[in-house]
Amino acid sequence: MGGAQPSGAPAAAGVGPVADTRLISYTAQLGLRAKDVGQVLGRARELTTASGGYVGGESVSGGGPDESGQLTLKIPSTAYQQTLDQLAALGEVVSRKSQADDLTQQVADVASRVQTQQASVDRVRALMAQAKSLSDITSLEGELSRREADLESLQKQQKELSARTSYSTVTLDVRREAVAPTPTPTPKPEGKGFGDSVGSALGGGWHVLVAIGSALVVALAAVAPFLLVLGVPAALLYRYWRRTRPQPFRPEEPGEPTEPGE
Repeated sequence: MGGAQPSGAPAAAGVGPVADTRLISYTAQLGLRAKDVGQVLGRARELTTASGGYVGGESVSGGGPDESGQLTLKIPSTAYQQTLDQLAALGEVVSRKSQADDLTQQVADVASRVQTQQASVDRVRALMAQAKSLSDITSLEGELSRREADLESLQKQQKELSARTSYSTVTLDVRREAVAPTPTPTPKPEGKGFGDSVGSALGGGWHVLVAIGSALVVALAAVAPFLLVLGVPAALLYRYWRRTRPQPFRPEEPGEPTEPGE
């Protein structure tokens, strides 16, 4: 397998410039939120099939508000970007990550090793065809088996690299969109007329008056024992003071009769 001509190298006479074709492996993780998880998964399968790809894996779990699903999609690299954008439009994008790995040099190295190993296997087979003794044939068969195993391993690597560069992998994760609870309407207070307002005011005033009266009764009940204990001695002392205090001098009025002996 020949390598591509490096970009910017001079072209041979009579040959147009050769484009530098890179072998890229694309991978992406896309997280969506949607009201109908099943519908989004079905639409994602349709888009993948329409692009020439296939579904490599599928997982659905939960139900109701906890429903979720995941698809592993294999999409042709030539339609990778367009299909990824179409998948992102199926719901609300929660996360989106993508990565591109350039495998051009790795593919070229493996192809060169496959070619070399194939030539080595062919040489051992040619020697076996010319072998005369049984010991030579036995020895060459062991060597041929080892080299064929190495060749098969390299060919497997080559096939895997070809698959990675031919098909891109998109892991799609879809979860159900949370539904906000419907708010309960608050009942509006009914309008009150003039009579209702007056009645409400009177009721409020009456409650205030009752509260004040109750407070006064409680206060009197609290001080009543002190009035009984202190009030009686105070009344007796007051009466005694009235009797024993000196009377003020009053001059006699003209015409007042005088008592005999004065």
